[in-house]
Amino acid sequence: MNRNRLINLLKKYDYVVVFVLLVALSAVLMSRTSYYQSSRIISWANSVAGGWYQGVHSVGGYFDLKGENDRLATENALLKAQLASSYISYTDSVFTVNDTTYHQRYSYTEARVIKNSWSQQNNYIMINKGSLHGIKPDQAVISPEGIVGVVMSVSKNFATIMPVLHGESRNSVKAMRTGISGHLVWDGKDYRYAQVEDMPVAYQFDQGDTIVTTGLANDFPEGVPVGYVEEAIPLSGSGFYKVKIRLATDFNKLDHVYVINNRFREEQERLMEKTLNIEN
Repeated sequence: MNRNRLINLLKKYDYVVVFVLLVALSAVLMSRTSYYQSSRIISWANSVAGGWYQGVHSVGGYFDLKGENDRLATENALLKAQLASSYISYTDSVFTVNDTTYHQRYSYTEARVIKNSWSQQNNYIMINKGSLHGIKPDQAVISPEGIVGVVMSVSKNFATIMPVLHGESRNSVKAMRTGISGHLVWDGKDYRYAQVEDMPVAYQFDQGDTIVTTGLANDFPEGVPVGYVEEAIPLSGSGFYKVKIRLATDFNKLDHVYVINNRFREEQERLMEKTLNIEN
């Protein structure tokens, strides 16, 4: 049955088959007798094949974007942990350094944002990691671009974050160029911008100056990007600027974040509590 179909098909399109065979034969003869023609034919064949494989790769890459993003986020967490040492161990995207010389202070847990707001006076973020993954209240949260906020509440599998886009948020920051410190606040207006208070007018600010975390608190490491100076306005009679900055993190596009575990936080807090008790 299949043989008869094949014969009928060849009979129906015999002129087309003969034409294709003649073209192929001509191409072979030309490629053998002319170097120029041979190179043109090979070039054309490579172009067709290359276009085909590029198309296949592009389509496959599109459908694999989610997996690729997850892989890159995990690699970023690994690279952050490697800043202190080249010896690492890791499980479930939680990266730490075990080294007797450097004793890394921070470890990073990668998480994904599953709920986010940025247009309210007091915004909140929810991530897909919780106590089962080592997440605890008061841990700092950053994005690949910069500061995000602090963990507020935790369940087994989820956690909520108070971002810097919240009326109660205050973080210690400094100008990277001068080292002058102040406090990051948000006026509730535009998610792209925030303000830095308590910056003395004795120091000059230039547009584009980078603002980073100070590392003085027990949450954020030093040097995490916060934003970039748009303008510095002296407050009359106060001796301080009100500095408007463009935030490093785009909260409208926030997807992957990193929750930071300060491995010495409890020790630091116990020491401070002991110090205060002695003074009292």
